[in-house]
Amino acid sequence: MKNILSYLTSLLIPLALIGTALRILLSPLFFNIEYRMPYFPADEYGFTQQDRLHWAPFAVDYLINNGDISYLGDLKFENGSPLYNERELTHMADVKNVVRGALNVWYISLAILALLAMLAWRGDWVYEFINGLRRGGMWMIGLAVSLGLIAGIGIAISPDVFWQFFSFFHSIFFEGDSWLFYYSDTLIRLFPIRFWQDAFLWAAILALGGGAGLAFGLKGQVIHNRVYNSK
Repeated sequence: MKNILSYLTSLLIPLALIGTALRILLSPLFFNIEYRMPYFPADEYGFTQQDRLHWAPFAVDYLINNGDISYLGDLKFENGSPLYNERELTHMADVKNVVRGALNVWYISLAILALLAMLAWRGDWVYEFINGLRRGGMWMIGLAVSLGLIAGIGIAISPDVFWQFFSFFHSIFFEGDSWLFYYSDTLIRLFPIRFWQDAFLWAAILALGGGAGLAFGLKGQVIHNRVYNSK
């Protein structure tokens, strides 16, 4: 049973770390930095950096707040035309469902990990729990390196590599071509492909850091001895 719970701990680690990276990327920190990068592509249809910084927070806030789609549907340009068309609004509602599901998985994984930590403390299997954390960290390193390579190659060498991954990713969570838009649509103008390349790259870097910290920063036997010497 101890080994089973140890491997359960390992399985939960990538979910916890990827969820943490997602939550960081959903904060204002990421897009405020991203839009200010000198390499970030200009919008050929007229959005300035300040326009993007003005409108992007509404999209990100919608994904994590309790508002319905009218939160975005009521937004209008200065000329009175809607900021988003119906296709974009439908997609954003779908995205919100996916994000909520991902965050719920994150919350659950953190809760179960906390429960496992308490059970390990009480049940004399702290060593196995620590090994589970370390093993999960190693698994996360492998996943993060793979994701980082896909994003990095897409940025530096071949955009098609990332686009194929991006298309596969969307095919898992969305139906048909509901996520494809014209370059003149607001969603593409605010969040061009470079935005997503960098988002996946930073998610990989954040998760990699967490995985490395667990894999190489924890010394199972030392912690085990300290825990039981303190009892």
